[in-house]
Amino acid sequence: MSTVRQALAALDREAAGRSMMDLAAELYPIRRSLTGDGVRATLERIARRIPLQVHELPTGTPVLDWTVPREWNPREAWIRDPSGRRVVDFADHNLHLVGYSVPVHRRLPLNELRPHLHSLPEQPDLIPYRTSYYDETWGFCLAHRLLASLREGEYEVLIDASLEDGSMTWGECLLPGSSSEEVLISSHVCHPQLANDNLSGIAVAVHLAEALARVPERRYGYRFLFAPGGIGAIAWLARNRDRLDSFRHGLIAANLGDGGAFHYKKSRRGDREIDRAVVAALAGLGEDLVTEDFFPFGYDERQYCSPGFDLPVGVLTRTPWGRYPEYHTSADDLSFIGAGALAGSLAAYLATAAALEEGPGAPASRPAAAEGGRKRASGRRYRNLEPFGEPQLGRRGLYGGLGGAGRKDFEIAMLWVLNQSDGEHSLDDIAQRSGLPPGVVGEAADALRDAGLLEELA
Repeated sequence: MSTVRQALAALDREAAGRSMMDLAAELYPIRRSLTGDGVRATLERIARRIPLQVHELPTGTPVLDWTVPREWNPREAWIRDPSGRRVVDFADHNLHLVGYSVPVHRRLPLNELRPHLHSLPEQPDLIPYRTSYYDETWGFCLAHRLLASLREGEYEVLIDASLEDGSMTWGECLLPGSSSEEVLISSHVCHPQLANDNLSGIAVAVHLAEALARVPERRYGYRFLFAPGGIGAIAWLARNRDRLDSFRHGLIAANLGDGGAFHYKKSRRGDREIDRAVVAALAGLGEDLVTEDFFPFGYDERQYCSPGFDLPVGVLTRTPWGRYPEYHTSADDLSFIGAGALAGSLAAYLATAAALEEGPGAPASRPAAAEGGRKRASGRRYRNLEPFGEPQLGRRGLYGGLGGAGRKDFEIAMLWVLNQSDGEHSLDDIAQRSGLPPGVVGEAADALRDAGLLEELA
């Protein structure tokens, strides 16, 4: 009887690597966002490879603390300089248009246009990735060198896009096992024209599903989720709240095509079986692995590992998000990922599945004790009043509107306080674990309390 371990041994890495690169190249030009025809086109291509059930949830549907946003479909966008030449064109690169930009067609002087232009002065030849999902505005992204060369005068701007009631789309592939317990493999499908983040995760997840489908008898069922980041996972959790006890293990698949070493971010508790299985699997492959304790920002682990759900979900990547200079820029293209790296990532996921099928892996390391001697934030303890998923901070005026540009300490502190406010951790505990200044943690707690998201415990 074939097993996952045998499937790993039989893996043709060279052929798998080429196939994953082909899939990434096929998906690369598609104009994706949280919603819209780009997501549907991406899922349609995935469905050619694996059985996929596609779900549509209408705009305005309540999902935990959120609602499904309006559907966005961009068609054309450009900027013409005073001579009539198109200096920025969405047709040249998907990143040129800020995601979810509202329709606009107007003429305006350069000084009025500049607040709508985004660039990277420290990387002057690259186009940044920016979004405005929940703040109705518009904008363009361009290389800073081009921005600096723009001359004064009147510019014409066109954004031909629809932003209207529609739906949000995601896809699921379930490979049943001999038990009712499942392993969740989650990958986001919203990023446009970014190869490592996250076409690499999609490609590895699809090929993992293909490999596991060829194993005739599996202990676990394997559920592959292809959903928009953030709101997609929130909607999926909202629709599956009554059956989450069946999910025994989970992994976020992202950033799997670069040449970096493997990194594993542990589940919220840090001592779940998935945490042990990943360590054992990578050791068995002879791969170096850097492990990190959980922190409540990044990908959709922040939803699965919110205190109300606390699912056993970790993140297995190569170079983590934000730690390579190509991240969220036009340099994250198909030349940045490689067939060998993708094949090695597929092997790592197969090895982890084999470790889960065979039972517990190596003992998990315990989080290091925080160093003493720091200024205490407070002994106050709070309970998160919206513990299921991350609450929507933007509509409460607590979060920046433009996405993709990094996070400030105060915003990070709010995420830490929300995730750890389960009645067991004081603000001092949170400050020590997060490494953030105690004063910032206290300010974040005060803001969340004032917004009605926390209650103080006696």
